Amino acid sequence: MAGTTNTSLRKGRKSTYGLLSPAILWLILFFVVPMATLLKIALSTKPDPWLPNYTFAWEWGNFSDAVSRFSSELYRSFGYAAVATVLCILIGYPLAYFLAFRAGKWRSLLLGLVMVPFFTSFLIRTIAWKTILGRNGPTIWFLEHAHLTGVTDFLRLTSNGSFLGTPQAVIGGLTYNFVAFMILPIYVSLEKIDINLLDAARDLYDVPAKAFRKIILPLSLPGVFAGTLLTFIPAAGDYINANLLGNANTTMIGSQIENLFLSESNYPAAAALSFIFMAIITAGVLVYARVLGTEELSA
Repeated sequence: MAGTTNTSLRKGRKSTYGLLSPAILWLILFFVVPMATLLKIALSTKPDPWLPNYTFAWEWGNFSDAVSRFSSELYRSFGYAAVATVLCILIGYPLAYFLAFRAGKWRSLLLGLVMVPFFTSFLIRTIAWKTILGRNGPTIWFLEHAHLTGVTDFLRLTSNGSFLGTPQAVIGGLTYNFVAFMILPIYVSLEKIDINLLDAARDLYDVPAKAFRKIILPLSLPGVFAGTLLTFIPAAGDYINANLLGNANTTMIGSQIENLFLSESNYPAAAALSFIFMAIITAGVLVYARVLGTEELSA
């Protein structure tokens, strides 16, 4: 009897591994192998500054050189991404709440409108904002005719009457391009909340704000958690908004990695900088998951 049980367990394990093997193979081919190759390049030297050749030499100094050379871009990237993520939460949460509980028969239409910008290329949308925020665009035209450029310059929303080339323009572009990644996860979490819980919250707490804080917000935190990751990670690595809407003083880490790979052909430095960036992102995600992870919320 025991032998039959052991045989069944072994067969069960084999079938489980068999089902997992395509996913494991995919991870090995498209994650482990590229990451190992990138690490090898990061630990290499570049004998010829003009050719994209490198020699593996356990050159750990590439990492310290990358940090010292591009520390400002690292700080700027995470700072811009953090501000954009907070703005996405402030914009996305009320909209997701309205879609989940107040939209009624218009819900499907409004959800479709949230997704409409994704029918256009990310690059085209950013170029459109460059036109909107440019000196000949409608935004500056309105400010000039309303005689508000002095006020916006004083508040540092604009620089010499222009939005382009400012951190605000870059952060605004990041917020616009990634806000949908915040709206949809929060909406899914809110939609799953039983309407009876909302009725019970109204009975228990006479103040709507307290009912929201005690019932709705905790139940929607998994959506906030997912939306934060979906927004912060790509925003931190983005370089299109910084290149098109910013200037030389607003460059982000993605721009420097692109420049090292494509312009300088300095593959070891680019690979080392990429590894540092990914390590910081991974550490941040693990800490964030520890504090606000879905496992903690479901416990």
